[in-house]
Amino acid sequence: MQWLRLRATTRELRFESTVTLEHFESNVPEYPIEDSAKTYPFRYSDEDFCNLARGLANHYPSCDTSAWALQFLDSDSSTGTMKILRSMTRGIRDQFIYKRRVEKGVQSPERNASQRLRQLPGFRGADDGSGAVARNRCTFVSGYIFVPNDTDGVGGGNTHAWMQAYLPGAGWIDFDPTNSLVGNRNLIRVGVAWTPEQVMPLCGTYEGSAEAFKDMDVSVTVTETARC
Repeated sequence: MQWLRLRATTRELRFESTVTLEHFESNVPEYPIEDSAKTYPFRYSDEDFCNLARGLANHYPSCDTSAWALQFLDSDSSTGTMKILRSMTRGIRDQFIYKRRVEKGVQSPERNASQRLRQLPGFRGADDGSGAVARNRCTFVSGYIFVPNDTDGVGGGNTHAWMQAYLPGAGWIDFDPTNSLVGNRNLIRVGVAWTPEQVMPLCGTYEGSAEAFKDMDVSVTVTETARC
């Protein structure tokens, strides 16, 4: 924890950060998912379950997105796992409106669903074989998105967040509903955690007169440089 005490009047408090990352894209047509996990529902092995158990925790127990998620299941007894995840990713892009927000914290899935604002409702995989689509192993990814001039991607100029789902054989796969992306192309991963609170790029508190704080602005620029 660091303290900053301003001893004189100032018009602005600015934090600047410059990061250079080497990014390796992975967008394979078909991910090498183990046969046992290619259709949903499926069970994780005991070893995977122990390592991934934290992902099963429901951070919003009062929110139920099962009814929304069920629309992506086939009418028969099983559905391709990647098909569900791809359909959900596209579904959020098509059904929800993208809106930039700078308020503290992350909105609950219930509020996002009611307002049709884009943030992935909890798709967390049923380990008990019950078909409860709203529960699969996923992590919260924080970073940035590279938006080339010739694309219609959104989210540039801000910090960006998306999710990863763990599928046996393929490992962690990136899903960005904001831009309907599967794989990490143009997604610059900086932090991965079970909850958004664990990957805050900058956080702190202000003590002083409310009139002294007018507003806050965040600007992010992602540029591409050639590899040597």
